[in-house]
Amino acid sequence: MAENRGFTRAAKVLNSTQSTVSAQIQRLETDAGRPLFVRSTRSVRLTSAGEMLLGFAQTILRLNEDARLRLSGARHAGRLRVGAGEDLADSWLPGVLRRFRRQYPDVAIELEIGIGTRLFKKLETRELDLVIGGLCDDNANGRSLWKERLVWAFSVNAQVPHPLPLAFFPEPCPYRETALRALASTQRRWHIACTSSSLAGVRAVAMAGLAVTPLPKHSIRPGLRILGQKDNLPALPEVEYVLQTSETDTRPVVAAFSGYCQAGNGNLPTPRPSKRNPTGGSEREAHPRVDVIRWNSD
Repeated sequence: MAENRGFTRAAKVLNSTQSTVSAQIQRLETDAGRPLFVRSTRSVRLTSAGEMLLGFAQTILRLNEDARLRLSGARHAGRLRVGAGEDLADSWLPGVLRRFRRQYPDVAIELEIGIGTRLFKKLETRELDLVIGGLCDDNANGRSLWKERLVWAFSVNAQVPHPLPLAFFPEPCPYRETALRALASTQRRWHIACTSSSLAGVRAVAMAGLAVTPLPKHSIRPGLRILGQKDNLPALPEVEYVLQTSETDTRPVVAAFSGYCQAGNGNLPTPRPSKRNPTGGSEREAHPRVDVIRWNSD
């Protein structure tokens, strides 16, 4: 239910009926003593109690799988093709990769970094096995990992220009669409001053005071400040980070990586300089090994 956001979709995935799924949820809520879902005519979403219970359930399932594999002597192997939004590459993703690699060293990971919407398309065409990215659509499919604010980022050392210069990722980009929709409701004049397929590119332009760019709050770095109503800019909605896999891909390696993603949801450390060993290289733990990395700059 939490993954499919609706009784009908959940019943289809479980090869069951809508009434059976509904009855099971009702029994679970009775046992919990509180509502686990908020239901509306358009969607179903977890309550705070439901989010807490989901976290416990995911941890229990992952521990159960780890225990089974260790006791049986079996080991995950094979290839896993992972796509991740670039705004996760220097924050959340390394920790997930590191923990997964420790437990499953025989799995070959192919990692593609790019714009989330493009990566989700590659999941549909079976070019990727699993994708994690940020979306600004309330009806986004996939397993919800966490939500955070989308904010306007600009230099700490510059005055905001008029008309407003903007820096965006190329289309299709949910942050771009959301920002332009918000500006359309104001009288603020604007123009697109920069388009870059790189997070480093739009962030550098913003730090230089050349343009304002919409970014998830965790992507703000020293040298940037968040603009708001006092700067005559509209509030932006939340970004929802979701994990998507193919419904027909039931391989244990996909389920295992998904479990680590869900266990680490919202854990967004601020990057800091890597420690150096005496030979001048980074410490082994600083950068988890990935067998193939593709940086999508289309």
